[in-house]
Amino acid sequence: MSLRDFLEVLDNEGLLTHVRRPVSVRYEVAAIMKKLDPRPVLFHDIREAPGFKLIGNLCADRKILARALGISERDLLKRIVEAMENPRRGEIVRDPPCQEIVIDDPDLRKLPFLVFGEKDGGPYMTAGIVIARDPELGHNASYHRLMLLNERRVVARILPRHLDEFIKRGVRRIAITVGNHPAFMLAAAVTWKLGVSELDIAAALTPIRYAKAVTSDILVPADCELILEGRITDERADEGPFIDITGTYDIVRKERVIEIECITMRRNPIFQQILPAGSEHRNLMGMPREAAIYAEASRVCEVVDVRLTPGGCNWLHCAISIKKRSDDDPRRVIEAALRAHQSLKHVIVVDDDIDLSSPYDLEWAIATRAQLDKDLVLRPNELGSSLDPSADQVTRRTCKAGLDATIPLKADKSKFIKARIPGEDEIRIEDYVK
Repeated sequence: MSLRDFLEVLDNEGLLTHVRRPVSVRYEVAAIMKKLDPRPVLFHDIREAPGFKLIGNLCADRKILARALGISERDLLKRIVEAMENPRRGEIVRDPPCQEIVIDDPDLRKLPFLVFGEKDGGPYMTAGIVIARDPELGHNASYHRLMLLNERRVVARILPRHLDEFIKRGVRRIAITVGNHPAFMLAAAVTWKLGVSELDIAAALTPIRYAKAVTSDILVPADCELILEGRITDERADEGPFIDITGTYDIVRKERVIEIECITMRRNPIFQQILPAGSEHRNLMGMPREAAIYAEASRVCEVVDVRLTPGGCNWLHCAISIKKRSDDDPRRVIEAALRAHQSLKHVIVVDDDIDLSSPYDLEWAIATRAQLDKDLVLRPNELGSSLDPSADQVTRRTCKAGLDATIPLKADKSKFIKARIPGEDEIRIEDYVK
């Protein structure tokens, strides 16, 4: 299924919002995306980029992500873990839709790069997925925000992860895919084992077709909307400031410049952007980490669910519900979570009767089931996240903590269970109050 096919599904189910009046790439598109978050929105008329539509908030709702994979929301993490551990090759085709139009003399200024915030360093593309190929390690796909420099060049924020390793190994040719099905978007957000291709993880999530790029042997999603083909240079340029997942501005850094040599696209292309610090940004960054935590913690305990919480920016705070068999289980789960996601700052472990999507439930568990002198695990002076403004910004050192908010096994459990009024869930209040 392509992005277009999925948008048609959402539209038929009344889940897609349409904006048909002309809108500007400067603040206006971003402001509407933020107002509608987490509802997917399709812009039909971009004032500075005639001929393009633009989709935003596509992966902002977990229910819609589950809908894209044809599964229930409660099975999302299990499905991601299965795809990570059992990648599958996708079908390779010729004459793909993403190459219906080929532009050999591209001008990136004609694309709907957006200015999101008042302090942005320039116009940005946020949903571009960079695909690279190493002769020995295979393909890698990953997100890198791209700030527009001129008609042929962008500067990319590249963290010391797999693409950076590819670059150190001499890889320079890349393809940037835009306008992808949610399965490919989710897979590209996964940080897994070097040498396991995110293209194969995506194909294990849902059937995806691939095709060779025009200027290289790099495989790209055949049914995506647009491909930018080019090379990573050794030139460095200022990147930023830009809004990060915490909703605060990231600093300016010298980052690598990418030079674009060719653009291919579908007819009537649909561009794609991710709202920085919005629900889509947090889902795509957080959910693959939730899956990694789920997999690691499941090795030491029976895990029911994992959530990186919205108040923790879907990155720094984690809640884990378990079926507790031993009073040591919560501490083992805390250690497993910190191993699986090294940016984690705080972890709370609760029993399986607590709804992880409810901040009220989580706070209630802390209030009624935890004693900090016995249940708090402190890990001072550990390497944390560069996204945490309270951490040491030079060394990235921070104090991490985990909290056991589960019921002690030997305790009288009746004291810890919420009281329930029989029939409260079945009562229809409109039958009583006119």
